[in-house]
Amino acid sequence: MECRSGCGACCIAPSITSPLPGMPQGKPAGVPCVQLMPDMRCAVFGQAERPDFCGGLQPHLEMCGTDRTAALLWLTQLDAATTPSVRDAAASKA
Repeated sequence: MECRSGCGACCIAPSITSPLPGMPQGKPAGVPCVQLMPDMRCAVFGQAERPDFCGGLQPHLEMCGTDRTAALLWLTQLDAATTPSVRDAAASKA
């Protein structure tokens, strides 16, 4: 499967905790990456500066769904399900 033209869901929905060009602290979930161009393509695609997280996201039917809205929803839910909560962080420090 190839990326859907004009989608950009993977550059918006998930949080990215590693530094990327223009976002040295990473990117919060739901915030468009500064490298997302107006045509919804990545400006650093294929470059060394691109975070490993981004390269690890490969298009597939489950993630991309039937349209951009489905992809945004799936990736948003995945990010929420895999982001440690504040409570978990506090418990690990105790």
